[in-house]
Order: sequence, then C-alpha cells, then structure tokens
Amino acid sequence: MKERESFAQSAFLLTVVGVFTQVVGFFYRMMLSRTVGAENMGLYQLVMPVYAVLQSVAVSGLAVAVCNRTAAEAARQNSRGAARLLHTALWLLFAVWAALAAAVLLLAQPLADRVLGDGRTALALPCLLPCLLLTGVENLTKNYFYGFGETRIPAAVELAEQVIRAAAVLGLLWMLMPLDGAHTVAVIVLGMGVSEAFSSLVLTLVRRAQQRRLNPRPQQTGEAGSPRRALLRIALPVGFTALLGNLTGSVNAILVPQLLVLAGYTASGAMEAFGVVFGMTLPLLNLPFAFVNALSLSVLPRLTECCTLGRRAELNRYIETALFSVSLLVLPLMALLVTLGGDVGALLFHDSRVGELLLPLSFGAALSAYEAVLGTVLNGAGRQKQGAAISLFCGGVQLGCTLLLTGRLGFYAYALGTAVSSLLGFWLRVRVVVRQAGAEIRWFPVLTAPALSALLMGLTVNLLYRSLRGRGTGLWPATLLAALVGCALYLAALLAQGVNPLRLPAQDSHSLNAPHSSRQRKRSS
Repeated sequence: MKERESFAQSAFLLTVVGVFTQVVGFFYRMMLSRTVGAENMGLYQLVMPVYAVLQSVAVSGLAVAVCNRTAAEAARQNSRGAARLLHTALWLLFAVWAALAAAVLLLAQPLADRVLGDGRTALALPCLLPCLLLTGVENLTKNYFYGFGETRIPAAVELAEQVIRAAAVLGLLWMLMPLDGAHTVAVIVLGMGVSEAFSSLVLTLVRRAQQRRLNPRPQQTGEAGSPRRALLRIALPVGFTALLGNLTGSVNAILVPQLLVLAGYTASGAMEAFGVVFGMTLPLLNLPFAFVNALSLSVLPRLTECCTLGRRAELNRYIETALFSVSLLVLPLMALLVTLGGDVGALLFHDSRVGELLLPLSFGAALSAYEAVLGTVLNGAGRQKQGAAISLFCGGVQLGCTLLLTGRLGFYAYALGTAVSSLLGFWLRVRVVVRQAGAEIRWFPVLTAPALSALLMGLTVNLLYRSLRGRGTGLWPATLLAALVGCALYLAALLAQGVNPLRLPAQDSHSLNAPHSSRQRKRSS
C-alpha cells in the first residue's frame, strides 16, 4: 500500500463523503416517504431493525477486527499478514451468513407475525439476505483499506453507492407502483441490494488488483498465531456489543407501535407516528453523524497503531482531538436542528409532526456522538469487553423506559430512555477511557466551552428566527440568516472562553508520560 494518509486528510475526505451521503440519504428518505406514505415507512422501519441485528451478528465485529488488525500489521509492515486476515474474515462472514440465511428462510412468517407484529413484513425478510452478504463483503473490504490508511477508494465507491441506491429504489417504485405494503417494502429492500452489489464488486476488484501489483513478501515481524484467533478476539466482543445495541433498538422499534396501541392509538395511527419519528425525525437528527462516522473510521487505525507501538502521548492527543472535533461540529448542528429543524422538516416531509420530539431526542443524539467516538477509542485500545458490558447495561435502561413509560408518555418515553441511556453510556465509557486506557482529557476546552457556546447559540437563533418569521420573513431567508448569525456567535463565544476552534493547545508532554492512576504507578514502580 502507498504511504498512509494523514489523520486530517482521512477525516476530511471521509467527512466530505459522509456529508454527501447523508444529504443524498436524507433527500432519498424524504422522496421515499412522500412516495410510499407514513404507514409504509413505518413497515419499512419495522424491517430494518431485523437487518441491523443480522448485520451486527455477521458483519459488525468482523469489520472492526479487520480494521484493527490490518492497522497493526501495517504498523509492522506486514502486508501479507493483512491479506491473510481479510481472506479469513471473508470465510467467517460466509459461514455466519449461511446459518443466518437458513434461519430467516425457515422463520420469516412467524418472525413477521409474532415478533414484528405485522405479517406484511414477511415478504421483505428473505430479500434482506443477499443484501446482507453483499454488505458484509463491502464493509470488510472497506475496513481493509481503512486499516492501511487508504480512504480515497472506499470514499469514491461510497459516493457512487448512495446515488445508485436512491436511483434504484425510487426507480423501481416508480415503475411498479401502486403496490400494497408488503410488496412496497420488498421492492425497497431489493433496490438496496442493487447498490450493495455495485460497491462490493468494485471494492473487491480494486483490492485484488492492488494486491497483485504489490506482490508482498512474507515478513518476520507479523503477529504470530492463527488469523482466525486474532480476528475473533476482537470480533466477538465488538459483535456482541453491536448485537446488544441493535437488539435493544430493534425491540424498542418493534414494541413502540404495539405499546402505543395499548395506550389508545389506533393500529394505523400508531404505525404513522412510528414512521414519523423513525423515518423522518431521527434521520434529521442523524445528519451530523456523517462527520462522527468519518472521524471514527479515521481515528481507529491511528489508535491501534499507537497502542501497538507504545506511543502514549500520541494516543492521548488523538483521543482529545476526536472528542473536541465532535464538540466543535455536532453541538452547534444540534442547536440549529432543535431551533430550525421543526419547520424545515415539516416543509420537506410534508408532515407537521416532524418537530414534536426534536428537543428531547437531540440530547440523546448529541451524547450518542460522543459514545460512538469513545467506543472507537475502547476498540483501538483493546477494551472491547468493557464496551460490551456498558452497551448491555445502557440497552437495558433504554428498554426499561420504553416498557414502563410508553403507556403514560407515548413517544416521549422513547426519547427519555434515549437521553438517560446515552448519558449513562457516555459517563461509563469516559471512566474506562480515563482509568484503564490512561487518557488525560481537559474537559473545559474539549466539552464545556463548546457546550456553553452551543447553548447560547441555540437560544439566540430561536429568538432571532421567531422574530423574523413573526415579521413576515420567508422560511428559507429566516432560516439562513438565523443560522449564519448563530454560527458567528458560536465561534465568538468559543474565542471569548479562550478556545481556538482551529486547534487545541498542546498538552504538557511530561504529564502524558506520567502514570495516570494508582494502579499504573504501582505497575511502573
């Protein structure tokens, strides 16, 4: 592989790609919701948690393991070892996929009737299987490239994939509509498979061509032992963590419409409300996660390399920079979405209910961004088991809120559970990162100052926007002006608190090399 790209280059490129894909995905969902309606969007949102659970079992752990171990082999300059890891991971993927495919084919109708609570989803479940395998091949190959610090090839494929997905799904619906709910969801899933086939094929061809050109010679510095064991040591706890998170989210998604019916909603009304929150409001709040995902993908191989080579000070710098980057970009975006997203979302989705839960859900979404980065830190530092335990506990809290409070609070129970579980997850992950990974985090410039600036920004934008709209200013001019003023105020508030938004001040190198806990001081002595 060629020389590793810098962290800033990788993060910037993946952020640009992530923003593009999020924008394309957002408008794709907007057009999809307009095409199929809120009830069919609710059916689609019932099917996707099943896909997420299957993906967490077959793909999530292996993808992180491939990125982590490829980065370690790249640090040792062992290209052949990295190629063996990917080959082993692909065989493991196929074995797990075959078992899952047999189970889904046998249990599709009972799963739809008894678990998802709507028999119309049965037709779409088998259609998920080819999409799952192709997604697995794509993700493993992408993480192989990421482990070597190569982001341009996966980025280009990701851009094309999003466009192809939107065109395939909307094109199939346009040609085949009108359809009933069951066939509508099945067609959406088949359209997703078209884009996954493209990306997995292109990435595989490019990877094989690069490996033939490199013709790597075996190295003596590679990790000893079986590639399967090296992968499974990481894949099992990471996959278990992803499975717990997706199971909790899936159970929540499945239970919410049923609990709403028990609370007095009609079946159709419950599915419509479910479609509005999960198909419209949450995608709006997930727009900033384009940057978070890019940051996580960029920082993981660097963290692994620092841990492999014992670069303690550089490891701490990456952790602090990643958290500061989340604060700098996600917090002001959340402030803008809370104040402006309701009216903009109602206009885009043609549904006035889009903004009803933006405020409580935004708190959990912001904390989830920090959780994602801290989870990446734990994976890079080899603390996957602690991450799994935290996910299990926080998932239980989320599920408990849904079960106990939905009858009285409706969808606000889900928002409350998201906020509480995300807050607990953030605090517990910070404890592990600081106490066990030995990180030293300066919380005022990293989190406190950006949070205070975002709060001031949100209050000012809300006041200015309401004032402009009250005087007859159009939606888009008022939104743009309020957003520009808010961003300028946010930067000014950061500077007033002594925080440079372009970079964090360097830490004292002596403090980074000192023991960080009594346990480490005993070990060092």
